[in-house]
Amino acid sequence: MSLKYAVLAALLEGEASGYELSKVFDVSLANFWAATPQQLYRELERLARDGLIEARVVRQERRPDKRMFTLTETGRQDLRAFAAAPPRRPTAIRDELLIKIQAMDGADPGATRALVEERADWARGKLARYARVRERLMAGRDEEEYLRQADRVGPYLTLMAGIAFEEENLRWCERVLTVLKQRAPLG
Repeated sequence: MSLKYAVLAALLEGEASGYELSKVFDVSLANFWAATPQQLYRELERLARDGLIEARVVRQERRPDKRMFTLTETGRQDLRAFAAAPPRRPTAIRDELLIKIQAMDGADPGATRALVEERADWARGKLARYARVRERLMAGRDEEEYLRQADRVGPYLTLMAGIAFEEENLRWCERVLTVLKQRAPLG
């Protein structure tokens, strides 16, 4: 999948500047799609050129002018067609840490533990961020009420996938650390 559809989906929330979209990517989409600000700005230019989004300039007095982006009807149609099509291929894991774990035998066990502890800390941090996003989305409602009343449930459902992913990462890290501790006398 290209960044194109992640940007179009982010714009379903409404008009946004490139800066605001980069924050959306940092918080709401980071659980399933990452992009640097530079990638995002290049993609916004392509989408505008292709007629899938429109840009308008907002004049600001004490700051540089900013461009605000919205979906066009063509962009909405393209996104609907994308959403209805089956994925081209299943998700594949590409994780440098897993290669390091695969090759860890004979390596410094302390270094391996440090890498896994760092990943666990990262997962905990992301879970804390996701909890804040969930609280903001829920706005005092319970899940059942939110799912019945919210205009859009897609952001919540993808957030739940991100939470499940990081919870599993954390469980895996804890298991690896237990195995390494049990093997400590061997190496």
